[in-house]
Amino acid sequence: MIASSTSGKWLKIGEVADRSGLSVKTIRYYEDIGLLSPVVKRTESGYRLFSSEIINRLAFIKRSQSLGLSLGEIQEILTVHDEGELPCGALKQHLLSKVDAIASQIESLEILKAELQGLLSGWQDRPPAHRIDQTICPNIQD
Repeated sequence: MIASSTSGKWLKIGEVADRSGLSVKTIRYYEDIGLLSPVVKRTESGYRLFSSEIINRLAFIKRSQSLGLSLGEIQEILTVHDEGELPCGALKQHLLSKVDAIASQIESLEILKAELQGLLSGWQDRPPAHRIDQTICPNIQD
């Protein structure tokens, strides 16, 4: 079980933006989609106040995005954390899936690269007239 403390100073959204390096608009968006729910509260007048834990949470979100995770995937991981469990196992599964997806993309890109190199090796800047009449660029249409 992970201990979560919401004690301490509450921060206004501008302070959170300054400390996290994220825009106010991004922080609002993250709240709107539920990424920040356990660390934000509203005053009676509707202002957002964030617990000091928000900085660590936003850093986790930024790092997860830099590793290729979608906000939906990040939400799943944060939900595990918010339920008091260590989310490292769930995170590992997402990262393993990313590695597989990247391997597949690399394979597809290698095939495309070979095709492009093949096209370029036989490239003609001025193809014969009989090839131009029926195509836009015979180099890629034949």
